[in-house]
Amino acid sequence: MATLPRSLAEELDAVLSGRGWEVQERYDYAPVPAQPVRVRRTACYIVVAILINDQNEVLMMQEAKQECHGTWYLPAGRMEPNETIVEAMKREVKEETGLECEPLTLLAVEDRGPVWIRFVFLAHPTGGTLKMPQDADAESLQARWWDRESPALPLRAWDILPLMDLAVQYRASPSHPVTLPEEVPCALICQRLLATFTNGTGDLWVLLSAVGALHLPVCACAKQGSLQAAASQLVKEHCLFPQVTVQVQGLLGVQHLGKNAGKCDGVCFNLLLSVTQAGPAAQQTPPELCEGSFRWWKIEESTLRSRTLQRLSSSSVVPIHSY
Repeated sequence: MATLPRSLAEELDAVLSGRGWEVQERYDYAPVPAQPVRVRRTACYIVVAILINDQNEVLMMQEAKQECHGTWYLPAGRMEPNETIVEAMKREVKEETGLECEPLTLLAVEDRGPVWIRFVFLAHPTGGTLKMPQDADAESLQARWWDRESPALPLRAWDILPLMDLAVQYRASPSHPVTLPEEVPCALICQRLLATFTNGTGDLWVLLSAVGALHLPVCACAKQGSLQAAASQLVKEHCLFPQVTVQVQGLLGVQHLGKNAGKCDGVCFNLLLSVTQAGPAAQQTPPELCEGSFRWWKIEESTLRSRTLQRLSSSSVVPIHSY
């Protein structure tokens, strides 16, 4: 039985715990040569905050912008250069509602390809004064707590309703551990893959890159296509059998710094994937790989194996939605 290298064990532990892990300059898969991301130039990051009070009411703000003047929405907006994701969320809540807040967890990530990514947070108020009509400015007209029933608010868009439901469900029964962005620099938008294969007896393998020291594969995103597409493509292109199915379970963590505009505006998404293949015999061992730069490693360490299997069995991950 081969012992898991210490550096790899530490990387697996960090990823499973939602912590950051340094992204090296090289990428194990890059569809096209990529330039460093620039916030608000080559990529748009959106932050959304859902705050719920003791009466189960949701914090809403009334839009001041001409194109949606008078409609209501969750506090949300675009990140600015040199901001962290959490800093942007707290700033938007303060500007649009008058309240200060702290994040509780990342609830979901939505994307329309790597050029538009929205980070949805559950947060709680920590101070400030609710914005009233007399406080109206260019950011918003006012803010209020809404019970989601009466009176009905004219919404800017209906896309926030499923997010509110997700927040209420999470408060009642958390579906994943507290997950917040880690301040680790990254130049590109990419994914670190915890791609797994399991069989009926509880054995677990993970896909590793064998280029240099063994590590979890990291793939850069193409300019087009969903964030999840590059992840699935890397795994499929390095498996021999067309019957292989790759399912992106969700996010284990997010890494971003944004404190040096143009050099670390990228985001690394740590994704949990499951790999399956057709046929009874093929279900016992992972699919063969078509090149030597990748390999499967059977996880024998009981703690790492049980933690990974628990995440897989309960889908205990932050959901990611691609449109």
